[in-house]
Amino acid sequence: MPLLTPSNRLRMLRWPAALLGLGLLATGCGHGQAQAPALSPQAQARAYLDGNQPEEALKLLRELHARTPDDVDVARALTEAQVKAGRADAWAEELRQSIAKNERAVDQYMLGLTLFSRARDAGAPTVAAFERAITLSPSTAEFHYRLGVARLESEQYAAALGPLRKAVELAPERAGWKLPLAKALARTGDAAGAVEALGTVVKGNPTPSEVATARALMNQLADPFQNFPKAAEAKLEEGMRYLHELDAPQHALIAFEEILHDYPDLAVVHALLGLAYQRLDDAGRAVDEFKQAIERAPQDGKNQLYLGELYLSRQRADAARTAFEKAVALNPLLELAWFRLGDLRLESRDLATAKEAFQVAVTLTPDSAPARGKLSLVYQLEGDYTAAQRELRYVADKDPENTEFALRLGLLYTEEAQKARRPEERQKAASEAERWLGKVLETQPDNAVASKALQVLKGQ
Repeated sequence: MPLLTPSNRLRMLRWPAALLGLGLLATGCGHGQAQAPALSPQAQARAYLDGNQPEEALKLLRELHARTPDDVDVARALTEAQVKAGRADAWAEELRQSIAKNERAVDQYMLGLTLFSRARDAGAPTVAAFERAITLSPSTAEFHYRLGVARLESEQYAAALGPLRKAVELAPERAGWKLPLAKALARTGDAAGAVEALGTVVKGNPTPSEVATARALMNQLADPFQNFPKAAEAKLEEGMRYLHELDAPQHALIAFEEILHDYPDLAVVHALLGLAYQRLDDAGRAVDEFKQAIERAPQDGKNQLYLGELYLSRQRADAARTAFEKAVALNPLLELAWFRLGDLRLESRDLATAKEAFQVAVTLTPDSAPARGKLSLVYQLEGDYTAAQRELRYVADKDPENTEFALRLGLLYTEEAQKARRPEERQKAASEAERWLGKVLETQPDNAVASKALQVLKGQ
C-alpha cells in the first residue's frame, strides 16, 4: 500500500468550478441514463445541450419556461442554452428588463447564473442576484446552493458556509451538494466537519466526477507529508524504494529508523516502518509502529487501515473491524477499508451494513470485480436477483473472458428459476441460466459445477 512522496502529493490549490462539479449549470441529475425512444421535451432539450446544439434546445426550453416559469430545472437549462449559444449578454439584459417590470425569484436566479458564467461578474454581481432570489423565495434550496458556490469560488469561504448549510438542510437528498460544503469547511479550519460531509457524499450514490473531487479534497485533508522536513526527503525516497520497488524491507527499516532518529514524531515514517516490519512478518513490532503513527496523527485514517489489515492477517476479526470502522470515519475515501468492513459484516450476516460498505466500495472503484462480486452476493442473500445479476453483468460485460462471473451468473439464474412462482418467470430465468452456463462450458468443458447446474435445469 504505497504512500505518495512529498514531491508528488496533492497541493492545496484553488479548484476550478468544473472540478468541483460546480460549473455554471450542472443539472444535478446525477448519473447518465439510457434514453427512452420517445423523449420528453425537457429530455430532448437536455440531449441537444449535451450534443452542443443550444439553438435547438432554446426552441424547446423557451416554450417549457413559458408554461412552467417557476421550474428551477427548466430555468437552469434555459440559461445554459443561452450561454452556450453565445447570448449571455443579451440574456442578462432581457432578464434585467423582465425584473424591472415584474421581479420574480427565478429571473434573479437565472441572472445570477448568467453573471456567474462571465469572469468579470462572477463575484459581487452574481452574489447580489442570488441573494435577491433567496429574499423572494427563501425556501428554494437551489438558490442557497448557488449563492454558496458563488461565494466559494470567490474564496469567501466563511461566507459560503451559511447558504451551503441551508441548501443541504432544505434538500438533504442532494448528497453531492455536500462537496462544496466540505471544501468550505476545510478552508475555514473545520477538518472534522469536512470529513463528515465527504462521508455523506460517498454514501449518496455520487457520480464519478464527484468521487474524484471528494478524493482530491480528502487527499488534501489527509496529506501525511504535510510539513515533512526537506532534509529527510532523500532518505525517505530511499526507504520507500527499498520497501515498494526492490522488496528489501530490511534495508527500508534502516532508512526509516535513521529518519526517526532525527525526527521521532513523524507519523508517516512510523507507518512506513510498520509496513516494513509487517513485510518481515514481525507483527508485534508492526503493531507498535502503527500505534505510534496513530498516536502522532490521530486524524489519519490510513494508519487505522494498516492496523486493521495487520489484525485481519492474524485472524483478529473484532480488532480489525474496529480499526476499519475508525479508518472510514476518518477517511471515507478508503475503498479497501470499506471492502474489508463489508466482508467482516457479511461473515456475521449483518446484510444491511455489509451492503452499505460494498456499495461504497463499488462507488469508489466501479471496475472492482471483487467489490461487485461481494455486493452481488449480498443482494442474492436478500433475494434481490435483479440487483445481484446487475452487479455480475457489469463485470461480465466489461470482461467477457471472466469465466468466474459467467458461472456465477449462470448459478444465480438457476437459483432464480428454481424459486420462481410463475411459469414465464421460471422459463425466462432458465433461459438466461443456460446461456451463461453454456458460455462457461465453451471454455471449460469439464466444469463440473456448470454441468451439474444444467442438469438441474433440465430436470425441472
